[in-house]
Amino acid sequence: MKLFLSCEHGGNRVPENYKFLFVNASQLLETHRGYDKGAIELYNSLKLTGFDFAISNEITRLLVDFNRSLHRRSLFSEFSGVLRKDEKLTILNKYYLPYRNLFRENAIKMAESGEFVFHISVHAFTPVLNGIERNADIGILYNPSHGIEKSLATKWKKELKFIFPDFKIRYNYPYLGKTDGHVAPLRKLLGKNYAGIEFELNSKHSESIEVREGIVQSFKELIKFRNSFFT
Repeated sequence: MKLFLSCEHGGNRVPENYKFLFVNASQLLETHRGYDKGAIELYNSLKLTGFDFAISNEITRLLVDFNRSLHRRSLFSEFSGVLRKDEKLTILNKYYLPYRNLFRENAIKMAESGEFVFHISVHAFTPVLNGIERNADIGILYNPSHGIEKSLATKWKKELKFIFPDFKIRYNYPYLGKTDGHVAPLRKLLGKNYAGIEFELNSKHSESIEVREGIVQSFKELIKFRNSFFT
C-alpha cells in the first residue's frame, strides 16, 4: 500500500496577474468561499507521518477549483468566470493541470507497478453554512461501493472515536464521498488498485494543535493495520 496525500483548498492566495479580479472581494477570500481554513495545517501534520507522495495547493478556489473536474460549471467562480476562454485556459495550464496531472501520473505509476494507492484528500468545512450549523466535528467521505474504502473508513472512525470520544464523527458528511472532486475520477481511472478518502475537519478546530495531533495519531493506528485490508 502506497500512501498518497493531497490538499486542494489549502489557501486563498491570488496570483499577481489576477488580483484585479478580487479588488472588492478581500473579505470573501478570508471565508470558506476562499479556502478551507485549517486544511493546510492538518495536511502538513499528516505529511510528517511519511507519505509516498504528497501535494498541496494554496491558490484560492475562487480563481480555479482544484477539486472540480474540467467539465464542471463551478470550476471557475463568479470572479474568474468572466474571463475569456483563452484566459481560463492559461489558468488551467499554469495552475490546475500541473497539480492534477502530477498526482495522476504518480498514482498511475504506482498502480501499474502492482502497488495499491491509498489517497487521503484533506479538507475543512465551515461550521455554519447559510445560517445552519453543521452537525459534525469530522467527516469521513468515501464511496461505499468502491473496493476497501468502507473498511478503511470504518477503521479510521473507530480510531478517531477512541481519541475523541466526544466528537461527532460522520460518514459522507457534510458532502457525499462519491460526488465529483479530485478523488472520484481516480477511482474510475485506477479501479481496484485505489482507495480514496476525503477527510473533512470542522474549521472550528482549525487552530487546535491537540486536534491535529489526535488525527495524526488515529491515522498512524489505521495504517498499522494496512495488511489486514488485503486478507
